[in-house]
Amino acid sequence: MDSRITVRDNTEAGTYDAVLEDRVVGTIVYELRDHRMVLRHTVVDPEFRGQGIARALAGRALDDLAATGRTLTNYCGFVADYIQRNPRYARLVDADQPGWAHPRDAALRAAEQTPDAASGPAL
Repeated sequence: MDSRITVRDNTEAGTYDAVLEDRVVGTIVYELRDHRMVLRHTVVDPEFRGQGIARALAGRALDDLAATGRTLTNYCGFVADYIQRNPRYARLVDADQPGWAHPRDAALRAAEQTPDAASGPAL
């Protein structure tokens, strides 16, 4: 990830934003409900995909979540995939309300690693 990109928690908007200069280049959308954080989706601008921005957003959101003692309800396929690859976060998933997200297909992840992936669904 470009070292000029920073990740910030925009509590007013309910987003974690990846910011380059004054431009938001990636976002995770969330809601706080009772004792849970509900992650809705992750979006990265096409020209910035494949640079680790979505991973940085997911890591920051989950680290912050762990620090608060809240649990996770997840509807984001990218975050489900991230948790599968980083199982230390699995304990955060709310047992009663885990969400509906499933890890993304291995073929999709492989496509993200190719140079032509900028035109595809990579995050």
